[in-house]
Amino acid sequence: MTDLNEKTIQSKTIYEGKIINLKIEDVELPNGHTGRREIIEHPGAVAVIAKTAEDKLVLVKQFRKPLERTIFEIPAGKLEKGEDPRESAIRELEEETGYRCNELQHLVSFYTSPGFANELVHIYFTDSLIQGERHLDEDEFLENCEVDLNKALEMIRDRRIYDAKTVYAVQYMQLLFSK
Repeated sequence: MTDLNEKTIQSKTIYEGKIINLKIEDVELPNGHTGRREIIEHPGAVAVIAKTAEDKLVLVKQFRKPLERTIFEIPAGKLEKGEDPRESAIRELEEETGYRCNELQHLVSFYTSPGFANELVHIYFTDSLIQGERHLDEDEFLENCEVDLNKALEMIRDRRIYDAKTVYAVQYMQLLFSK
């Protein structure tokens, strides 16, 4: 097998933000030529598939500026520097929905867009919800919504659920209920 690694020749950070950094890297390609890579650095994120006692999926409805539209998503948020993903998932669930949980199971972690970003999302599942108190960030505006599996599938078809982590959550719920 050919070595497919790219060797970094030069790296320059051109933007440092609150959520992401953007850097440009000149690389030596496996064939000896050079190329340029635009890379978004992200601290990572967590998301929680939360199932109520009534077998409903907990979603949050919020406006997403990059899409210029409102969509429904599972509760999620970015990792704080040095934060354990499990602790972040517990925190984000309560902040966004008001629910706490007794148990939390890690399901999977995946890179969202490995062609240009290093964002790693950790997905957790809980069905042991306890009503708590919601604590939204000052720039966060969202509404809770609880839907059954059929409604969630309909929301995917009509593009009210439109992001990969939430589509994954609905498909996970489908598998859970098909057992």
